[in-house]
Amino acid sequence: MTPHSGKNSPRILIAGAGIGGLTTALSLHAAGLDDVVVVESCPRLRAVGAGINLQPAAVRELTELGLGEDLAARAVATARLEYHHRYGGLIWSEPRGRAAGYHWPQYSVHRARLQEVLLREVRRRLGPHAVVTGRRLTGYEQDPADRTRRRVRAYAAGGPAPYTCDLLIGADGINSAVRAAMYPHEGPPIWNGVCMWRGLSHAPPFLDGRTMVIVGCNSRVKAVVYPVSPPDASGRSTLNWVVETRHGGGPATVPPADWDAAVPPGVVLPHLAGWRVPFLDLHATIAAAPRVLRYPMIDRDPLPSWVDGRVVLLGDAAHPLYPTGSNGASQAIVDARVLAYLLAHHDVDEALARYDAMRRPETTTLLAAHRRLEPDPLLHQVEMLAPDGFSDIREVLPDHKLADIRSCTRKVTGVDAAGLNARSSWSVPARTASACASSTPAAPSAPSTPPALAPPAAPSAPSGPD
Repeated sequence: MTPHSGKNSPRILIAGAGIGGLTTALSLHAAGLDDVVVVESCPRLRAVGAGINLQPAAVRELTELGLGEDLAARAVATARLEYHHRYGGLIWSEPRGRAAGYHWPQYSVHRARLQEVLLREVRRRLGPHAVVTGRRLTGYEQDPADRTRRRVRAYAAGGPAPYTCDLLIGADGINSAVRAAMYPHEGPPIWNGVCMWRGLSHAPPFLDGRTMVIVGCNSRVKAVVYPVSPPDASGRSTLNWVVETRHGGGPATVPPADWDAAVPPGVVLPHLAGWRVPFLDLHATIAAAPRVLRYPMIDRDPLPSWVDGRVVLLGDAAHPLYPTGSNGASQAIVDARVLAYLLAHHDVDEALARYDAMRRPETTTLLAAHRRLEPDPLLHQVEMLAPDGFSDIREVLPDHKLADIRSCTRKVTGVDAAGLNARSSWSVPARTASACASSTPAAPSAPSTPPALAPPAAPSAPSGPD
C-alpha cells in the first residue's frame, strides 16, 4: 500500500483516483485548496482501459490546469465525425474540435495515458503521498447537529481508523460506495440490453487519420472506430473500436455475471458478417486486437440531490452516462473544475448547494438524450429505406432529415463553439487562490458575477462512445 502522509484528517478527502478524482485534486490545488487526500481501492494503479474522447469543454479545463502540452503529445486531435452505412455509404459528416470553430481541440486518447498524466501531476503538485492506494471506502457518517464544525468520518477497508475531513467528495465511479451510503436502497446499475465489445488494435490508419466513424445503422449492431495515436514508424496507429450489439433487455433486465471477461475476436466478428467499408477493414482491425473485453451499457437514474451535508458526488458516481455520447470523462472534468471554483468563492455549504443546482440539471438533460441513443433512431430509418446500401444519401433521406441528425448530436453535445468560446474561465485568480489556501474554503472577495452564477452553458461532446 502506498504510504500515507500520517494524517487521517485532511480537509478534503476524495474517493477514487480515476479521471474525475485526480482532476478534482488538481483543480482544488489550483484554487488554493491543497489539504487534499485521494483514496483509491486498487492496490496498484495500472495502465488499463481503452480509448476515450475529451470534448473541447474538457480540453479547455485541462489546458487551463497546465496540461495542454501533455495532452497534445499523447492524443489525436479529432477533426471529423462520420456516420456510414454498413456497406460504406456516407450518411452524415461534420467537423469536430478546432475544425468546428472551438478554441480548443477535441482529443481521442488512451484512458491510461491520460490517467498517467493526471496521477503524475497530482503527486508532483500536491506531494508524493497525496494519493493513497489499497484503501476502499466503505461508507461515511456525520453529525448533522454540529452546524459549526461539521466533520465527516469516512471508513475505509484495511485502515486502522476512519478518515475525518471537512468535505468528502465521492468520485468513485458507477459502483460508488459513497453514493451507496448516501442512497442505500438504490440498487445496482440499469442495463439497457446493449452489449459493448471493445478493443485496441495496431492497424493501418483510415481516411485522414483524425476521423471518428460510426458504421452500421440497423437496430441490432453498430461499430465505432477512431485512432488514439498518430501513425508510428511502421505506418500503423492504435485504433480504438467498439461493437455494440443489442440482446433484448430493458430497465428490468439484469446483465450476465461474467462481464469484463476477455473473449477472442472471433466472438465479435460474426456480428459484422457481410459488412464492407471501402476505407476500413473492420474485420482485420478487430482480428488484430490482442484482447477484447465485453461490457454492458449501463447507467443509473438521476438523483434528487448529489449532496448530503458535507458529502458530495462527482463524475460517474453522480451521473453515469451511456458512452454513446462520449461524455463520461468530459463531464467529470467539468464537474471538478466547477466544484473547485465554487469552493474557492463560497463557504462549503453554499458551494455545494450551488454546484448541485448547476451541474445536476445539466447532466440530467444529457442522461435523457443519451438514453434515447440519439441519433440512432434516424440512422435506423436509413437501414429500413436502403437495406442494401446507397450511392447518395439524399436519394434516401431528404435534407431536412439529414439536418435532424445534426440536431440530435447537439442534444448530446451541449453548447456550440460560440457558447464555449465566450464562457468565462473557471480558473481561480492567484490572489484568490492564495487567500483560500490560508483560510476556510471560501474567498474573502468573490467576484460580483462569477462564471458559476451566470446562466451556465452545457459542455460540449460529440456523438459516439467514450
